[in-house]
This record gives sequence, structure tokens and C-alpha cells, in this order.
Amino acid sequence: MSAARARLLAHVAKALLMREVSETPLAWRHRRTDDSSEAKMHRRAVAVREAFEQLGPFYIKIGQILSTREDIVPSAIARELEHLHDRASVMPFTHMEPVLEAALGRGWRRMFRSFDTRSPLGAASLAQVYAARLDNGQPVAVKVQRPRIRYVVEEDMKMLQRAARRFAAHAPRFNATIDTQAMLGVVLDAMRPELDFVLEARNMDRARTAARSFELVDVPDVLDATPTVLVQSMAAGTNIRDADPTAFKPDERSAIGRDILAYMYRGYFVDMTFHADPHPGNIFVAPGEPASLIDWGMVGHIDRRLSMSLMLILLSLSRNDGTALSKAWIEMGKLTPWADVSAFTQDMTALVPKIATASLEELNFGTTLTQVLSHSTRRGIQTSPMVSILGKSFANTDGSVRYLAPELSVTEVFQDQMRTILFEYARQALSEDQAARTAMELLIAAQSAPGELRGLLRDLANHELTVQFSQVQKQNFFPYQDRIDSRAKRALRTVLAFAALGWWRAEHLYRKTHPSI
Repeated sequence: MSAARARLLAHVAKALLMREVSETPLAWRHRRTDDSSEAKMHRRAVAVREAFEQLGPFYIKIGQILSTREDIVPSAIARELEHLHDRASVMPFTHMEPVLEAALGRGWRRMFRSFDTRSPLGAASLAQVYAARLDNGQPVAVKVQRPRIRYVVEEDMKMLQRAARRFAAHAPRFNATIDTQAMLGVVLDAMRPELDFVLEARNMDRARTAARSFELVDVPDVLDATPTVLVQSMAAGTNIRDADPTAFKPDERSAIGRDILAYMYRGYFVDMTFHADPHPGNIFVAPGEPASLIDWGMVGHIDRRLSMSLMLILLSLSRNDGTALSKAWIEMGKLTPWADVSAFTQDMTALVPKIATASLEELNFGTTLTQVLSHSTRRGIQTSPMVSILGKSFANTDGSVRYLAPELSVTEVFQDQMRTILFEYARQALSEDQAARTAMELLIAAQSAPGELRGLLRDLANHELTVQFSQVQKQNFFPYQDRIDSRAKRALRTVLAFAALGWWRAEHLYRKTHPSI
């Protein structure tokens, strides 16, 4: 770590410590004493947010994730961290020009008819964005990485990884419920394209392909990309927070909002790759134009199991079924030995009706995921760290759309898209590759079953059979339900496996007998 970085960390830590000392009763002896505890907590929360902003991009991302984790930080601090902004003073262009020269060559200016070096479109801790025009007159945005910022962020990453390992060793019970190393790893993976614009350009290309299914959603074209410079087409209009809703026709506002939500749902449930930071500043809108989603540096990736579990959770929420939601959440996570499943189910049966009956303006899927996450942690249920990224993405999407179309029902859009999503799930399940995989798993199971059965009988005959019971106490959680569910699932898997094998075999026989098709 550089000396300058060490000094900054020490300065921020000292400022936080001095602020806490100033709040002690001794320090307040000669001050007014009518200050409420809420006011003190608010000052503490503001100080924490400002500390994250001072420390730069990686800590800002960590703070934004913590804003969704009221199970880790006090609610007042979590709410304040929602207002984290990646703002930085503008670095003079003389410091940025060497980055352009190294990436595009000394003749980089010949690529552009004009390049506004005086006032960047935006200045963040990782990069600055400039307005320019290509030789053919096309307006473009040029994103230039700040000098040495990649080194700073990577050093921060290494330091926090070491801290997470030490914390896990000293707080094993806490870490069993909240896997700090895994949570940090998710943030690292999602953020890596922000340090390499070639990776961000690939994210944009994939996102643009997915956007072709939506009339009113677009992703800027990538015109050139190096690890430190990204040239992309200029997004039309202004960010959705600053847009004037009255400039749009009512139907147009609603249609744009609906397509943004539908596009994001496709990312969560179909493509399983999604924009992890769709805050209002990253969505541009203009009358008569599709919405443009920019800044694809932070992208989340989830597997099919997590995606389908999330779908079940939102379906349960839309159906006002707390019991079903609790079961889906548990299947998505992992029970610790001290997990209280019965209490978590009771929490959900009490929470879900309140959320389901909320007005459309109040309902936010991201906030809901955060609430459920808090309950699950309190009850000893470990949840995938990706849920924090998902919750942040959901919350940002819903919040952004409300600036333009506050009357839009997110549950209605979700239910409309559910048919498309479920059809896609079915298509994937019936794909030839999936059917072949299921068939192979069935054949392997069939080959190993006789040997396993012989081993079981041998252990019984020799009185060597032992049975281990989990320490998790079910506490009358759906009596006999686990036994019934496991039998039903085994039977269903067997039926589906044979069906898949039969379909796969029939399909191949048909292709052999009809080679022209």
C-alpha cells in the first residue's frame, strides 16, 4: 500500500474516532443536553457515509451493499448509505491526457473532430467522461480511467480480503450466518469490469443483444475499447431523475417504465446476467427515444438455481403466501446448526401480508428482499451473498422507474413477464443439452445404485450402520413435511429423468429417420 493511501486511511479512521469521542457524555457536559439519540445516530450515519466517499470507489461499492444489509449495520446507517454517491473533484485534463495517449496513441486527437477537455460530463473516483465528436460528426462519450486508480482499488481489495479472513477466524458464529469472505468476493467479481473497460464493453455488447427484444430499451454502441479508455455512442436525453415527466405522453412514460422493468426481469430470470447498478444516473430518457442504460462496469451473474429460487420468492410475495416464501428462501440458503426455521416462517407469515397490501407507490421488491434478509440472518439462515447485489439492483430499478412513471405497478409488470420467464425456463429444461445431461445423471445413478444398496445391506448385516442427525431443530416446522417433500422430490426427479431420457432418445431416432429435417 502506498504511503499516501495509508495516510488517507489513517486520516479517515482518526476523523471517525474523534467524532465518536465528541459524542461522549464528558464532551457534552458543557453543551446542550436536549439532543435526541436519533439526532446523534443521524450524525454518526452521515459521518460513516462521508468516510466511505472519501475512501473511493471500492469502499463506495461496499457501502452501497451494506445499505441493503440492516442485519449487519444499524438501520439508520443503512438508510444513510443509500445516498452514497461516487463523486470526485475534476482532475485537470493534463493528468488524463497521458492515459488517452497510452491507450489510443499519440495521434488520438485525429480520431475526433472535437473533444471537450474543459468540462467533463461526469467525474467519479474511477474515471471521467468527456463529450466528443468523431470525424464523421457522431457525438460520443469518452470514458477515461484515472491514472493509477486500478492499483489503488486492487490494493484496497487485497487489504479487505485479509481483513475478512481474520474476521472469519475470530467470529466463526457470525461468519457462519453472514459469510463475509463470500460477500466480499461477490462485490469483487461484479466490480472487476470497472477496472478494465474491455470487460465493460463485452458486458455492453451482451446487454445490447438482450435489449433488441424491447422496443424502448437500448444500450449505447461501443466504438472503441481499451482497458483504460472506452468510446461509446452518446445516450440521448437526460438521466431519468432530472427528466420532466410532463414532456412525455402518458402512454409513452408508462411504456418506457414497463420496458425497463421487463428488461431487468429478463436479466434476473432468463439471461441470469444483470445490471447491478441501475440507479437514476445510469438511465437516460428522452421523448420519442428508447431509454438508454449506461455504465455496465458493475454486472451481476447468478446461476439457474438462485434465479429460480428468486422467482419462487417473488411469486409467493405476489400471492401473499408467507409460508411458501419462507420455504423458497430456505431452499435458496443454508441452515446453520442454530437456525430457527419455525420462527422464520412465523416472521414471513407476519411480514408478507403487510407488504402484499402496500400501495403500488410503496412496494419495492428490492426493499422487500432486504427485509427478508434481515429476518433470515436473525434466525440463523445463511443466504447467498449475491442476494445483496440483487436487492440493490431491484431497489435501484424500481426507484429509477418511479421518477418517470410513479403510477406503474411493478407487481403487474412482473406478473406479465412471468409467463415469458416460465416459458423460457421450460424451454431450457427441455433443451437437448439439458435432456442429455439429465439422462446421463440417471444412467450414472442407475449404475451406482446396486453397489450402494449392497453396501447398505452389508453394514446392516455387520451391525456397522450409523445414522447422523443434523443439529438443526425443525421445531414442528410443517410436521412430516420434510419426509413427504423428499419422497415427492425423488419421485418427481425420477419421472422427469425417464421422461427426459425418452424424449432425448425419440428426438434422436426421429432425426436419424428424417435426415432432411
